[in-house]
Amino acid sequence: MSKERKHIKVTYSTLGSPDPLLHEYFEEDVAALKANLGKSYQLYIDGKWVEGAGTFEGRSPINTDWLLGRFARAAPADVDRAVAAAKTAFPGWRDTPWQERTELVNRFADLISERLFEIAAVVSMEIGKNRLEAIGDVEEAADLIRYCVDAMKDNQGFDRQLLSETDQHFNRSVLKPYGVWGVIGPFNFPAALTGGPTGAALIAGNTVVLKPAAEGSLTAFMIAQCAVDAGIPAGVFNLVLGGDDPGIALTANPDLAGLTFTGSYDVGMSIIRNFSTAGGYFRPVIAEMGGKNPAIVTANADLDKAALGVMRSAFGLTGQKCSACSRVYVDESVKDELLSKLVDLAADVAVGDPTEADTYMGPIIGEAAYEAYQSYVSELGDGKILTGGETLPIDKGYFVAPTVVADLPDDHRLWQHEMFAPIVAVRGVEGRDEAMRLANGVALGLTAGIYTEDDDEAEWFLNNIEAGVLYVNRATGATTGAWPGYQSFGGWKGSTGSNKASGSYYYLQQYMREQSHTIVGG
Repeated sequence: MSKERKHIKVTYSTLGSPDPLLHEYFEEDVAALKANLGKSYQLYIDGKWVEGAGTFEGRSPINTDWLLGRFARAAPADVDRAVAAAKTAFPGWRDTPWQERTELVNRFADLISERLFEIAAVVSMEIGKNRLEAIGDVEEAADLIRYCVDAMKDNQGFDRQLLSETDQHFNRSVLKPYGVWGVIGPFNFPAALTGGPTGAALIAGNTVVLKPAAEGSLTAFMIAQCAVDAGIPAGVFNLVLGGDDPGIALTANPDLAGLTFTGSYDVGMSIIRNFSTAGGYFRPVIAEMGGKNPAIVTANADLDKAALGVMRSAFGLTGQKCSACSRVYVDESVKDELLSKLVDLAADVAVGDPTEADTYMGPIIGEAAYEAYQSYVSELGDGKILTGGETLPIDKGYFVAPTVVADLPDDHRLWQHEMFAPIVAVRGVEGRDEAMRLANGVALGLTAGIYTEDDDEAEWFLNNIEAGVLYVNRATGATTGAWPGYQSFGGWKGSTGSNKASGSYYYLQQYMREQSHTIVGG
């Protein structure tokens, strides 16, 4: 928008009681976006906006009559050109002093923040996030980048002196970038999980080819525009758009030195197997591959807090978060009371246009997800669904009901399968040991939560759960809600390819490799 606006600092905590101007700014930019639908958007390769091999349409899951834009489709040859441009630009970017790199990339983050509401309006209409979650997604992108800027500064470029045998020897350890880095982003966090890894790779001295999810193409375009306007040199940052084919071409390119992937377990494991050693030596993959996240509710829990936290984690972003709570193990002595509270909360969830202020749950992302939800419901069987389990005829969108399920048999596949839908299953347990056994009994280990007013039980949970992000008594989200600098975010087991978390002390180093220097004087 042209008029000057007050800066509003956004985190998940401040979104709990937002500045009234936040709503005003967001609504202005939604109106502006709706007045400018259907534009055409290009690829960005070697410092130029270019056409691809045809186009594809991006339509809103809120109302499929809303054509958000027509996007250039990258063919494999376009992807190869982007990688070649990044490879050519790499020596100059690598040799740019880290202080200059961080200054440019910090400007990238600042532009994302300056355009917060404009980009958030796109996220809401493109992905179906409610306004607060959309705003949080965009500001998280900027904060992830800033966190890596600070890590580079705090470590003085990761150039450290080592011990020396004599005063004639000088030894040091240096972290250096790999080369061309690919970023394959997901649809559900189209700003944070494209902008964040892109910024990290650039700060480390790598050049980047970004391939977002097709559903998040307009958001990625706007993030890319921030990088361009920040002055990132030609070839250092490149954007290719499309469905699976550009991603396949990117991972198949032998000049790609490293990759950040966020997506499903099956795709992530395939990339790890096929990309990591395809060139005859190890190439790093930073992969976050989803979760099947449990909450444990003990007999000593505050049940109002537990029900609220489970509801928010299960149904935020229509259950389409890798950190969504999809399993609850509750002590039998309080099971019925918890279910009653949870069902009441689920029935009151406001479902509708996510750009509206009173909406909590927007649509599911698209037709395939809409059909998958219906398939899951059909698998649940009669008598298991306590509320929900139906599609909702709202406008021309992909709306479904928040769903609570109880007493599924232990061998039901939906205890193990990541649904990416607003469905949470609840099972009674005879004590905490059974709860822990079931909670840990999946291949994935991203997030987990517990509700108990007993300090010993909380410590027991922290010592025994097999997941990377843990929450105790969190009413704002049983298993969701990490923010850079406040919580690290990364998984264990099948949820990760690196066992390192973003927004913490060890993330940025993954984008670099170590080299030892010994210089002997005369």
